[in-house]
Order: sequence, then structure tokens, then C-alpha cells
Amino acid sequence: MRFVVAAAAVGAAVLAGCAPVQSGPASTGADEQTGQLRVWLFDEVNRGPKEAVVQEAVTEFQQAHEGVTVDVQYIQVQTRAERFKAAFSDPQSAPDVAEFGNTDLAGYVAGGGFAEFDLSTWDEAGDLLPAVLDTAKVDGKVYGVPWYVGVRALYYRTDVFQELGLRPPTTLDAIATTARAIRAAKPDLLGISAGGKYTYGAMPFVWANGGDIARKDGGKYVSAIDSAESKAGIGQYTELIADDICPPAQCAGNGGDASVEAFRAGKAAMVIGGDFNRKSVDASTAAGKYAVVPVPGKTEGTIAPAFAGGNLLGVLKGSQRQTLAREFTRLLGGKTYQRKMFDAMGNLPTFGDVQAEVARANPVLEPFIETLEAGTRFVPVTPDWAKVDAQAVLPNLLQKIAAGGEDVDTAAEAAADEMNAAFGS
Repeated sequence: MRFVVAAAAVGAAVLAGCAPVQSGPASTGADEQTGQLRVWLFDEVNRGPKEAVVQEAVTEFQQAHEGVTVDVQYIQVQTRAERFKAAFSDPQSAPDVAEFGNTDLAGYVAGGGFAEFDLSTWDEAGDLLPAVLDTAKVDGKVYGVPWYVGVRALYYRTDVFQELGLRPPTTLDAIATTARAIRAAKPDLLGISAGGKYTYGAMPFVWANGGDIARKDGGKYVSAIDSAESKAGIGQYTELIADDICPPAQCAGNGGDASVEAFRAGKAAMVIGGDFNRKSVDASTAAGKYAVVPVPGKTEGTIAPAFAGGNLLGVLKGSQRQTLAREFTRLLGGKTYQRKMFDAMGNLPTFGDVQAEVARANPVLEPFIETLEAGTRFVPVTPDWAKVDAQAVLPNLLQKIAAGGEDVDTAAEAAADEMNAAFGS
């Protein structure tokens, strides 16, 4: 999810984990065609534009379905685990349609919460980007419609770079070199706003070095965070959290939102931020003084893999209005309303043609589109990921190095042990 708030919310919603849920109720087989359709969507810091688009979809749907009303509730991202756990156990309190983070999908499916979503009769589904649609699948089966996708790229202050005669980094190594030069010339400025809790800012470094979070071994996942390649990426990222770039006292406790906020406040020359952060940056002191490039890979001309964040819309298994729920999901999650959500919130569409359309009209999206096209990565698709996420294994790994001074080998080995315990490996 995007861990927003975008979720990210995307932005944020985007990426806190949740505890495993209990098994959900079996479908009653009922498929009522009238009555109230209940919908849960994530709340946002600035909910107004989102709410206006959703209300437009609700009005259209109600006008097309006599005897049907749609009740939309906006729930807090931070409390979603408890809300969904209760909903899966009690259909009377459950929605028919819900927005949820793609990193939560495997756990929710294992808990019996969401129904499979048949895309075969939906003409628009053929234009869903395959890599994005994969984030809606468990064991090859689709359980929702990707509502938006979020990826991160490198924001930088054009005025600072011009003044110091610098160019944007073209390799991962160059990020630290450039950031160090900026802080040396401007001690009141963070060379780059990094964060000891910013997992999805760090993972491109791991993936670009050939590392990974985990790998499949037979029927189980096994941690790969302690591989030589992963440790090289971790070391490269945590090098940024240092007194001569981003002092641990300021940066070690920061996640993605706090990292971006430092850039918005004019306190940092660079930050890894999402497409979902763009509107907020445009409303900050950095407005008109920044540009964005993809996070570079190990060699010039390459792009580091980004985490494919985002949220889905799905139908709950226990819904007694399955047909209506699917129709509403196709409407709100379809091309027309994804375009409207982009205009309202900056959410990047998940349909290839709609994405191309908004990119042509908004050249500032180019680095994010390039990042998507270069290839994205995802968390292990297993309900056990919820345990890893809830235990904050990856943020703790980064913090042990950035704030605690622990060496990469020791911290990575401990993190791998925790992961494997969660995976049952």
C-alpha cells in the first residue's frame, strides 16, 4: 500500500502491517438486489477531494439502481487491522466493498475475508497493467481491483543543485557523494532526508544490489535480507544516515512521511518520495524549486526497482449483495473514476491507457512512469508477512544500524532470524 498519506493515507495508507485475521464467514449464498450497500474507504489527511469523487460515483450508481443506497464510511488506516478482523468475524458489521492495502491482501485472503473477483466479463480489465494486477493476486487468483499504484523516485532541489553546480545522481553511489557535498557546502541543509524507519526508501538499494526481502524455498518463504547482496544495499542506504549527510539524531527515527516533510519544509536537498507526495510538495516551500528523477541503479542508465505500493478495492466474502458489490467496485475502480481520482488526489491510475493519458497531460509524472516501466518489486505474498510487518523487522534493522551503531552483518542476521520465525522456516 502506499503509505501515505498518500498511502500512501498510499501514501499513507499505504504501508503499515496488520496482525493476521481470523477466518471469515462463509458466503450465505444470498444475492440481494436492493437495500443498502456498505462501503469502507480509507480516510485521508485531505479527504475532501476524494470524498467528492466518491460521492459522484455513489450518485451515479444509485440513479442506475432503483431501491439501492450506498453508505460510505471512511476508516482510519491505523485501526484497519482491528476493523477488518471484526468485520471478517461478523457479517452484520462488515462492509460489502472495501479499500485495502495491497500488502495486507495475503493475510486477508487467508482469513477468508475477501471473495475472488472475476475480471473475465469486464471489458476494461484487459487494460490493467499486468505488474500492478499481480499485486491483487494470491496463488494466481484475483481478489480485487487495483485502485491506484504508488512508486517512489528521487526529488531534488533544483536551486541548490544549480547554485552548487551539481547534477542529479546517476548511480546509487552518487547519492551519498552528492548529499555529502551539499551538506558540506550548506551545513544547515540535510544532504538527503533519509529515515531509519523508511523501509520503502531503503528497499530500492537492496533490490538494485541484487538482494531481496525473502525468497521462496519449496512451499515456504526464507529470509534473504542477510544475503551479501542485501547487506550491500542496506549498507549503502544506512550510509545516508550520518552526521555529514542526515544526522541520526534528526533522521534515524523518521519514516517516509517525516522524510518527505523535511524536504517540503526546505530542510533537505533531496528525498525519496512518491508520486502521491507531489501535490503536497507543490503546496510547500519547495514549490517551483524541485525536480524529480528515478532513483538510479548501480550503474549509469539504470533505475533501481521500486516498491509497487497502492490500494485495492474488493468485495467481502460474506456480502449478501455480491452482484451489486461487484458492479460498484467496477464503477469506482474503473477508468472514468480512476481518472477523476487522479485529478482530485494525484493517485496514479492502474490502467495502462489511462496512465498514458495522464502522463501526456502531466509531464511531471515521467520519472514515476519510467520507474514503473523499469520494473517494480513487492513484499512476499504470504499471510506471514503481516507478522513480519507488525514486528517492524525491517525498520528495526535499519534503526539498529543508523541509530544504534550496530554493524550490518549482525543486524541483518538478527532480522533474518525474526523473519524465518514468522515464516515458519
